[in-house]
Amino acid sequence: MYNSIGIRHEDKYLLERRAPLTPRQVDRLIKEYHLQIIVQQSEKRIFSDDAYREAGAIVATDLRAADIIIGIKEIPDHLFEKNKTYLLFSHVCKGQKHNMFMLRHMMELGCTLIDYEKVTDDQGKRLIFFGRYAGLAGMINSLWALGQRLKGEGLMTPFARIRQTHEYASLAEARNEISEVGKEIAQYGLPETLHPLVIAFMGYGNVSQGAQEICSLLPTEEVPADRLKYTLEHNHIPSNILIKTVFREEDMIEPVKQGEEFDLYDYYRHPEHYRSKFEDYLPFINVLINGAYWDTHYPRHVTKDALERLFQSGHPSIKVIGDISCDPNGSIECTHAGTVIDKPVFIYDPLSRKYTMGLEGNGLAVMAVDILPSELPYESSNGFADVLVNYIQPLAAADFSLPFEQLQIPTALRRGVILYKGQLTLNFEYLKQHLF
Repeated sequence: MYNSIGIRHEDKYLLERRAPLTPRQVDRLIKEYHLQIIVQQSEKRIFSDDAYREAGAIVATDLRAADIIIGIKEIPDHLFEKNKTYLLFSHVCKGQKHNMFMLRHMMELGCTLIDYEKVTDDQGKRLIFFGRYAGLAGMINSLWALGQRLKGEGLMTPFARIRQTHEYASLAEARNEISEVGKEIAQYGLPETLHPLVIAFMGYGNVSQGAQEICSLLPTEEVPADRLKYTLEHNHIPSNILIKTVFREEDMIEPVKQGEEFDLYDYYRHPEHYRSKFEDYLPFINVLINGAYWDTHYPRHVTKDALERLFQSGHPSIKVIGDISCDPNGSIECTHAGTVIDKPVFIYDPLSRKYTMGLEGNGLAVMAVDILPSELPYESSNGFADVLVNYIQPLAAADFSLPFEQLQIPTALRRGVILYKGQLTLNFEYLKQHLF
């Protein structure tokens, strides 16, 4: 007999409209496997309750009848139920303080927690993710912020036409408008005071690739990181061409000990032996897009001290940081907190080290929306569900009364089990140090 599946109404953010499974996928699961799927009522979800009913799901006010509850963002503590299994982005894997109470509460209730972030293949590559859509939305937002920031400085550019991602009816509409902006730049160029305009990408994974998809709609020339300074200082760059540079680890990091060469494998094993050299590039960057993974073991790439030195020089070129990775006080140290869709940008003044919400003030604009894929709710939900659906039947068929060693679920899902019946699994026992 199958476990019943429940799909949550997302309630962490007002503008969170995504769904982990779409009506199309629900229809497939019910027809192929005769699963019982219960969908929590929602007035804001991108897919209507009626669409799920037509797919064969039960629509209910709560999910008390469901054995396995599938969501996206964290769940309020009072909604967890004893002995149930939860799939979500729990944001506990780095020992995040703000979610340790939630984790302790789940342990007390004997819950099983599977985190999408840790569902990986044999090489450790994530399999169920929204990263590409975060990159797409984050890049659109960053270009919007650039256009508005320049407009506020009295400089009108084609970027001013770009809207925030959620204001477009679809990703296709956003792409079309940015393509038109690209054509206008290619034909007429940018103001002399603005070029050469450099857009830099930190990282090269799914997030960065999504952001680069949007950047590719503009007329760009890619320049390697180690050639950026020379190119800007010695080459003539037409006003209708933007410079794009992608930074990998070896471009941003160097050994602390002089004379040693960068070793990627050693860096991930011993990050304390390395430091960031990204400050050397900051004077040449206008728009910085951060899509790189970071945790507290690794050096920061853009520190408050580095930004202060840059602005003290009197010629700061950086206008916008699109911090898609959004680690508060992390790799981009001036990202003090994530922002929300309806208030996506703040101004950081490196000299006073003060923050001002909105697009006005001295300093640089930081776009740090931490639910970026929700600005593309239809496309991101479909992309996510197309992968997740393949794991639902094995989960529904699993016997969660068995010991963890005997639990029959796909290996990739097993890697994502943080809690099993209230106990930390072996790979996540390190979280004990953060719990108490």
